[in-house]
This record gives sequence, structure tokens and C-alpha cells, in this order.
Amino acid sequence: MGKTSGTRGTSAMENRVRSLPREESGQPEEIFGLDPDFVAEIDDALEDGHEDVVRELVVPLHYADCADLIESLHGEHRQRLIELLRPDFNPEVLPELPDDIRDQIVETYGFADFAAIIEELDSDDAVYILDRLDEAEQAHVLARLPIETRTIIEQGLNYPEYSAGRIMQRELVAVPNYWTVGEAIDYLRSNAVLPEDFYVLFVVDPRHRPVGVVRLNRLLRAKRPVKLRDVMSTEMDILPVDMDQEDVAFLFRRKDLLSAPVTDASGRLVGRITIDDIVDVIDEEAEDDILRLAGLSESSIYVSTWETVRNRFTWLLVNLGTAILASLVIGLFEDMLTKVVALAVLMPIVASMGGNAGTQTLTIAVRGLAMKELTPSNAMRILGKELLVGGINGLAFAVLTGAVAWAWFDEPMIGAVIAMAMVINLVIAALVGLLIPLGLERLKIDPAVASGVFLTTVTDVVGFFAFLGLATIFLL
Repeated sequence: MGKTSGTRGTSAMENRVRSLPREESGQPEEIFGLDPDFVAEIDDALEDGHEDVVRELVVPLHYADCADLIESLHGEHRQRLIELLRPDFNPEVLPELPDDIRDQIVETYGFADFAAIIEELDSDDAVYILDRLDEAEQAHVLARLPIETRTIIEQGLNYPEYSAGRIMQRELVAVPNYWTVGEAIDYLRSNAVLPEDFYVLFVVDPRHRPVGVVRLNRLLRAKRPVKLRDVMSTEMDILPVDMDQEDVAFLFRRKDLLSAPVTDASGRLVGRITIDDIVDVIDEEAEDDILRLAGLSESSIYVSTWETVRNRFTWLLVNLGTAILASLVIGLFEDMLTKVVALAVLMPIVASMGGNAGTQTLTIAVRGLAMKELTPSNAMRILGKELLVGGINGLAFAVLTGAVAWAWFDEPMIGAVIAMAMVINLVIAALVGLLIPLGLERLKIDPAVASGVFLTTVTDVVGFFAFLGLATIFLL
């Protein structure tokens, strides 16, 4: 099994794989991924048993497109495609696939062949794939890897989850600080096990601790007799192996890094993190936060129905509890509602407006915490701003909804009640929309996980209580 670099089938693919950019009818269009017609063609070819045609069209695909194709197919067709690709399977397809499909590949190929695929991956991708397998599968695959590869992967798996050690690559170029430029160039030319892509040479001392970096453009411009210590840059960001991957991504974004060394507890160089790793981290963290805000855990539309139901049930159960709490508040004013039916018609408006306003503040707060823009030092200033925004919006919508309610029910006091309730709820929404994520952050709880349900509960309860309570005071 190995990566293929042939061009057979390329011409057949040109009209089937969408590219970036292209022009159609004089209009530029940016389209990513596979053409649905191509997916349908592969589906039909698999149905008709045209295995040679399928292999000719699929093998030249980019690994990301190949992963999309495998994921798009279902049942027997997916299984047949996986079997057809076995002799030419591109290892880089694996990290692009969801866990359930990787499990299917393990079952189809067996542990020995799957281990052979893992061996061809970069160390960071290999650690990622092995980490996604269950313990039994992991043990079977590791047992079939060469001792050197197995040791590297096991070391990576021993680092904390979501740490720099988990996402770093062991493949790097490290050279001693007493070498000359010429010696470094000769080493690069003669070394057959260099990383596939690298941007810098890490200069290390006799204890293998990084003391500087030499960019490739600086290396190629220098004269051969020049010492590396004279052309290296000592300004570099050294990442501890246990640094959280979110902090690593923040550092890369803030300082526009392309690559950074990773060191262990003794300061020895053990790996490197490159910008392509960080793109995956940023995507993963953003996806995780978005899903958690909605109370979801599955990220693929192809997850089974039962698993989707199981993943969403808990969050819906929590929401049911908060909805019952809001209903209990409404129940306190049952007599009032029976006497003034207009209140039942209008009260969802107050709660809905509070929930939307709070979500706006909440989104800004969660993003600010993730980007490290919202800190204890500026929290009070931001809180003051959000309260002012909530107050201004509250007054504006108080006038609007009050006028609508007055005109609708021909009762000015009802308009005044909903206007006062609107101001109260929008101010409270702004307050809790900021304080809830700040409080969860202080308690070491991910604000993206639990903020939404707390916010909805507060805005519903406050909205109903304020509206119905004011109505009880002024209308009875």
C-alpha cells in the first residue's frame, strides 16, 4: 500500500472534480469538493460492477476528495469502494474520515494492513488516528508496527489530550550550532529521511536544546564557510510539550508563525508544530464550540440515526427542565392570565426578545474568551458597554412594542407594562449574557458548553416574571 502519484484517469476527472476558481457563462465561481454527477457516476459504476472504471477514476483523486467520496457513499457501495482501493489506498485519506468509517476500514483491511498504512503517515497524523481507535484496536495495530514507529506513537499518546505533544510532528531537521552553512546544505542533500515539508532548520546545542532557527531562504543566501550560529535567529517561540493546543493556535495566529519547536520538561527538542497542524486545530476548536453551543456532539451528517438521537437526548432533557421552570413561573400568575387574556398573547414577545438579545451578548463573550480578548482587566468596561447597549435597545423596543400592544388591544396600560418588561429583560439579558460565560470560565467550565441553557432559563424566567408581575401590579 502506498501513495500514488500517477496521472491515469486525470483527463476523465477534469470535468468531474470541481476546482477553484473556474468560470462558467462568464461568471467566476468558487466551488469546492466533488461534483454530484461524479459521485452518482461512481455509484452507478459500483452498482454495475465496473471495478476498473471506479479504480481509474478514484485513485488519482486528492486525498481529501477521496475521503469525501467514501463518506458520501452508503452501505454496500462504500464497502466495495474501500475494498477496491486496498492496493492503492492513500494513507492521507485516513485523517479526513470520521471515526465510524475508519473503523470500517480496520475491519475490512485487517490490523496488519492497517498498520502498514499508519506507518506511512506523519507521526502527528499517526498519533491522531491511533488515539481515535478503541483500546483493543489500538493494541492490535501497535503490535504490528516496527518498534521505532511504535515507540514514537506511544510517546505521543502519553502526552495530555489536546496538548502540543499530541499535535506535534517528530519529523524535523535539527543541526548542531557549530556546523557551517556548507555542512548543513550537504547534510540536507545526502539525508534520505528528511520531512516532506519543512521551513526552517532548528539549531541545537550539545544537549539537543533549541538555541535558534535558520530559515531556508537565509541558509541558501549565505556563503558555505559561514557558521550557522552567525545566520540563525535566536528569536523563536519555544512551546512546552504540555501546552494546550488552543494556546498554541493563539500564539501562531498572533505572531504569524509558520513553524515552532516543541520541547520536553528538560528543554530538549522533541518535535515541531507547523501551520498546517494549526489550521486543523482552529477548525476543530471552532467546530467543537459551535456544536457545544447547540448541545451537539456529532459533527458528521452521516452519523447513524440512533447515535444522533442518543447524542441529542441529554441536551433536550436539560432544556425540558428549564422549560418546566419557566412554566412554573407562568403558573404563579394563572389567575391574572385568565382575567387578562391579552397577556398570554404578548408574553412570548418579551421572553423571545430577551433570549435573542442575550444570545448576541453571549456570542461576543464566548468569542472574546476564546480569542483572549475578554479578560478580567477589561471585563467591567465591556459589561458597562453591554448594559448600555441593552438599555438603549430596551428603550427603543419598549416604545415600539408598547405602541403595538396599545393599538392592538386598545389598552394603554398593557402597552406600558410590556414596555417596562422589555427594558428590564433586555438589560438583564445583556448582564447575564456576559456574566454567565465569565463565571463558567472562572469555574474552569467551557463557556461554550453550558452558557446557552443558563441564558435561556434566565431570560425566560425574568421575562415572564417581569411582564406578568408588572401586569399584576398595574392592571389589577
